[in-house]
Amino acid sequence: MVPVVSLLALWGFATVTTAQDVARLRQLQRVDTDVRRPVAAAVTALQDERAAAVRQAVAPAAARAAELKERMRDTDAAVDRLRLDDRHTIGDTGDLPREVADRIGSFVTTVGRLSRLRAAAAGGGGADGKQVYEEYTAAVTSAFAIEGALTGVQEAQPGTDARVLLEFARAGEMLSREDALLGAAQLGGQLNAERLQHFIGVVETRRTLAASAGADLRASDRAAWRKLADSHAYGRLTAAEDRVRAAAPGRKAAQASPSAAWDDAHDAVREELLAIEDEAHRAAADRADPFGGGALSPGGAAVLLGLAAVAASLVISVRIGRGLVVELISLRNTALGIARRKLPAAMRRLRAGEEIDVRAETPPGPAPQDEIGQVGEALVTVHRAALSAAVERAELASGISGVFVNLARRSQVLVHRQLNLLDSMERRADDPNELGDLFRLDHLTTRMRRHAESLIILSGAAPGRAWRMPVPLTNVVRAAVSEIEDYARVEVRRLPEAAVVGGAVADLTHLLAELVENAAQFSPPHTKVRISGEPVGNGYALEIEDRGLGMGKETLAEANTRIRQSEALDLFDSDRLGLFVVSRLSSRHDIKVHLRTSPYGGTTAVVLLPTELLQGALPPGRGRHHATTVTVDDRDPVEGTAPRQSGAAAVGPAPAQAPAPAQ
Repeated sequence: MVPVVSLLALWGFATVTTAQDVARLRQLQRVDTDVRRPVAAAVTALQDERAAAVRQAVAPAAARAAELKERMRDTDAAVDRLRLDDRHTIGDTGDLPREVADRIGSFVTTVGRLSRLRAAAAGGGGADGKQVYEEYTAAVTSAFAIEGALTGVQEAQPGTDARVLLEFARAGEMLSREDALLGAAQLGGQLNAERLQHFIGVVETRRTLAASAGADLRASDRAAWRKLADSHAYGRLTAAEDRVRAAAPGRKAAQASPSAAWDDAHDAVREELLAIEDEAHRAAADRADPFGGGALSPGGAAVLLGLAAVAASLVISVRIGRGLVVELISLRNTALGIARRKLPAAMRRLRAGEEIDVRAETPPGPAPQDEIGQVGEALVTVHRAALSAAVERAELASGISGVFVNLARRSQVLVHRQLNLLDSMERRADDPNELGDLFRLDHLTTRMRRHAESLIILSGAAPGRAWRMPVPLTNVVRAAVSEIEDYARVEVRRLPEAAVVGGAVADLTHLLAELVENAAQFSPPHTKVRISGEPVGNGYALEIEDRGLGMGKETLAEANTRIRQSEALDLFDSDRLGLFVVSRLSSRHDIKVHLRTSPYGGTTAVVLLPTELLQGALPPGRGRHHATTVTVDDRDPVEGTAPRQSGAAAVGPAPAQAPAPAQ
């Protein structure tokens, strides 16, 4: 396929190059037709209006005013063709550079600013001839700036033509300036030294530009220019210029060339200059025609021959590579099946605790016959290695989890015995200070029991504590509060009567303790953590609200995701193990836990207990009295009616009376 791709790349390059040439030449034609010609017409009309305005300003007369108004109408019509609407010009269409559009807009704006001056000149209101000349000349100069920007659109040889023709057009502008200056002087009878020097500079500039541009014109246009330069009219024009240049400033300079003789020579030469310029532009546009004169024949032939070669190569390649494609598709489907179905399914089974037979999951295939078959065999080998590694990791994780559970249960038994011993010591103690120390030690031991249970939960097992009978929800909440360090800061609002089924008491107590501890740890020490609740349509909702700094939106969303998706959590994130414990416990009992921003700026944890975990009424006589503890074996205590609260919680500044500890 490499030779075919290379040939296709070469053909594509030839095609793109040819298409770019066609597009560029088409753009040159559009620029000439849609932009340059309307701008040139506006320049010619403005030049004629300038000459008429200067004459009217110097020597007002009804005939000259009528001529000026006619020239103004011609200019307005020419400038209107440059506008699309009040805010856009022809430069805003197509793919012209921004500079062209800006310069066209500037020219149109400059002409619009002449309105007051034009009205003064046409009305014979004493307009200054010098000001009229200078402002009109500035407007014409802004128009030539457009043509200067247009030369940058062309490239290579067409661009050279545009630059030469721009110089030739500037020579015509210099001739128009001569006519305006000399015409005003002839009517006013004076050509002062300043205006004479300006006239001489304009003459020198015109002659320099005309000679330079005429020499660079193409053969036919250069011949027309030489014919004009050798003509009688051009000779009379240069002779008149020389007489004015040689005359003294004042009346002599103004009368050095009679008005009639100057007008005849000027009009003839200007007409020929415009004709040469127009013909040169038309010839340049014809040369830019991509389909004229067979200019694209070599490129078109290369494109067609390249297309034929590419087609032949593709047919041959398809015939040869069809079998390879079928084998590659089969190999691709096999790889995708391993990556998308087989391997993820095996990983899910391993996470669920199932055993996997690696040999049965990755049976050996037929012996490979070629390189593609060898790649298929390598895929099976990689699949087998991945499954083996996953099985080994699952076995290792299971072993480590078993070790953690064993150690945690041993610690749990010791903590349980320590709690019993502390309870006995608390009953025998008479000294208030000693009793307070025992209560604080009792509280620390209770927290140690919760941490041991957390390790069991993280290992995938269930804690040993259990209750046979329902327990009031208020007792469960208070027991959870007693298992945290800052229990004194927790305020439990009065909860509507409800009871939790015995099988969920231990896990719910642990879940609430984790959430309350988070609320206390991440809020200022002087603030309260409030717990409230009420029955809702599909269960019972508890709210744990702190008044800390809160959590950002991203952090809050990440925490809620961790709680919802327990299997996707990272156990190596030691800072969030409490959320993982909450996730495991809520998933076990279908409890919904959601964190949200508190109105006070902190965080509110909403715990929704499903109806299945609740029991509306308690058996008679159950609630606040002491309960007994029944020990199933040496590891798992099964408690009676109320979860045990530490003695420290009982003596601390709790917001309400705690239930009596039961062991």
